[in-house]
Amino acid sequence: MSTPLLVQALAALSPPALAGATVLGLRARRERAGAAVDRERLTGRITELEGRCAELERTASCDPLTGVWNYRHLQLTLDREIERARRAEHTDHADGPRPLAVLLLAIAGFEAVTVEHGRARGNAVLRDLAQRLAMEIRRADTLGRYGGEDFLVVLPDTGAEGAAQVAERLVWSVRRHLLLDWSSGTRAPRPPRGNGLTAAVGIAVLPEDGTHAAVLLRSADAALAAARAAGGDCWRIAPRAGQPGTGPRERPGSAPERTATAEGDRSEKPGSLSACTGGDPVAQPVASHTPAIVAVPRDVLS
Repeated sequence: MSTPLLVQALAALSPPALAGATVLGLRARRERAGAAVDRERLTGRITELEGRCAELERTASCDPLTGVWNYRHLQLTLDREIERARRAEHTDHADGPRPLAVLLLAIAGFEAVTVEHGRARGNAVLRDLAQRLAMEIRRADTLGRYGGEDFLVVLPDTGAEGAAQVAERLVWSVRRHLLLDWSSGTRAPRPPRGNGLTAAVGIAVLPEDGTHAAVLLRSADAALAAARAAGGDCWRIAPRAGQPGTGPRERPGSAPERTATAEGDRSEKPGSLSACTGGDPVAQPVASHTPAIVAVPRDVLS
């Protein structure tokens, strides 16, 4: 075909080809826009699902009444921390596992609050007090509701001495906590000897009191029973073989006995908070083991 005829043929085919190319370009642009919209919608859906998943995880691990961690989360945390402490025995070439303390705290006196103000307000007091206790521990620590008015505190990298200081502070916080006031007038002054609530705390330490969760909890429960038998408003360390005891077992108000462990009897040390060991019930707590940030879900405390 000669050149003029070829030029004429291309000129005749150019408009349809140009139109077809334009249509294809518009279609490709619409497809890209649709794909962008689909990606944006999918991204929003994924974000929504992630938020719902996080909310479900928080709900599954959070006690609905008090807002602190629940029993299930406490079990998982204790097992994880025990495994971490025992694993450090091999990685750090240490003589034994890293220290780990467990505090079992039982609050007494809520019956009077419930009788006076009703069940709903009694629950509000329990929630408020639980949030206050959660502010007395470090970020690395874990406080949760063990059941009823009982709470469990897991203290990683904490020995008997540090656990005793935390127990003293918790006992003091329960005794001196400013209860919710539902009166419409002027707030009543704080009672000179507390608010009617007291706490008994049992302490167990890994590895001295056990290397498994069940054994540690059983030791802490035995120490809690000793604190209750001593009249409450105090703490005790779990009994250990070969030691005379973990603290004075006297009747409330009687003279304390001397023990072989410094953690069991701090009545001669400034700032002792244990009423069972002769401490001042309104004394200020010890300054060591300073609390840092609350170890409970952030949205719970807001």
